[in-house]
Amino acid sequence: MAEETLIEFPCDFPIKVMGETRDDFTETVIAVIQLHSPDFDASRIEMRASSGGKYISVTCNIFVTSKPQLDDIYRALTSHPLVKVVL
Repeated sequence: MAEETLIEFPCDFPIKVMGETRDDFTETVIAVIQLHSPDFDASRIEMRASSGGKYISVTCNIFVTSKPQLDDIYRALTSHPLVKVVL
């Protein structure tokens, strides 16, 4: 039985990833996403630093083709040691 989802695939799906500000944070997020979505366009990233500058959020618009693919991306990001939160 297929899992129910309100998302219609394929689609562009925004994922916000937050972590401590580091030089390699954005590159790490891109690398993790590209493992599951090789065609991910890194130029579609929006970055925002926290007011104190300790944290950074990276919003990635990813073209996903299925719920399992999206779930794999979320699992890979949330389990990465540099990532604090994924929305």
